[in-house]
Amino acid sequence: MTVIKSPQEVAIMRQAGKIVAAVLQRLREEIKPGIKTSQLDSVAASELKKYGAKASFKGYRGFPAHLCVSVNDEIVHGIPGERRLNDGDVVALDFGAIVDGFHGDGAITVGVGGISPKAQELLAVTEAALMVGIRAARNGAHLGDVSSAIQNYVETKRLSVIREYSGHGVGRDLHEDPLVPNFGSPGEGSLLRKGMTLAVEPMVTTGDWRTRVAENRWTVLTADGSLSAHFEHTIAISEGEAQVLTLL
Repeated sequence: MTVIKSPQEVAIMRQAGKIVAAVLQRLREEIKPGIKTSQLDSVAASELKKYGAKASFKGYRGFPAHLCVSVNDEIVHGIPGERRLNDGDVVALDFGAIVDGFHGDGAITVGVGGISPKAQELLAVTEAALMVGIRAARNGAHLGDVSSAIQNYVETKRLSVIREYSGHGVGRDLHEDPLVPNFGSPGEGSLLRKGMTLAVEPMVTTGDWRTRVAENRWTVLTADGSLSAHFEHTIAISEGEAQVLTLL
């Protein structure tokens, strides 16, 4: 678990986070019908080089790309390749950058061309759930307060949170303790304290929460084929509201 203790460490993680935000914004601008997911990975790699940062994902446990691109019923860990995006697709983009040994990790979900009202609602609810969870992440709160806030918000909208994958600690390593589930009960779990750095990342589906893993052993999909969305920020716990580090 990383606990940042100095203004210098905060500044480094904020720089990593800003690079993540900038790359995701650049990718958002590139999304259009007909583009290959491998082309998005190339854009991410080029942008990362421009900023002089290192990739968090490429080579991590053997992952072959700089960027995770997950389409429609794919939830997370989609591998970029020859697939072309189509009008109406929903695309989750997950990206990480390393600056001076510290990671920033973030994700957005973007519609390709015109998307259905159901997909629009899914994206809006998932992004709002992220912010609801972040507002609950305060010094002295419990992880369960964050988890339950996300779950309750999503379920009031009659959508489902994925339960088999979660957020996590992040800092000197890409994935650290504690896990940050998107479901739970208030007052349970680890106590949050100032300086802890977490990746909060609701994954939401229009159907059931159960998942399956593709034959490539990376890509996670909804078991029932329903649409999924994923939004993520890296945050630092502070005295008041958490600092969101993956913002421009």
